[in-house]
Amino acid sequence: MKGPTAMPAADTTEHLHEQQERRRIEPIALRVPDACLYLGIGRSTLYLLIGEGEVEIVKLGSSTLVLTESLRSLVERRRIRADDPATVDGE
Repeated sequence: MKGPTAMPAADTTEHLHEQQERRRIEPIALRVPDACLYLGIGRSTLYLLIGEGEVEIVKLGSSTLVLTESLRSLVERRRIRADDPATVDGE
């Protein structure tokens, strides 16, 4: 069967890759447990970072949402660069 309604052959996964690409939507905010997983840190550490103003949150009702961009920005600010002696030595 050919045409737009034809099913792909059973041995191909091209259609699955196309579906996955369409479904990839990066969230702008994460719940606290997901933000912890995203960074690989514990809940208390995340709340310390929030309290210090290092990570931005949004409150929606009783939910605390952590901004994904804020997490990326934190990692970039704290990133240790191997080519910068000051960051490697901790000076």
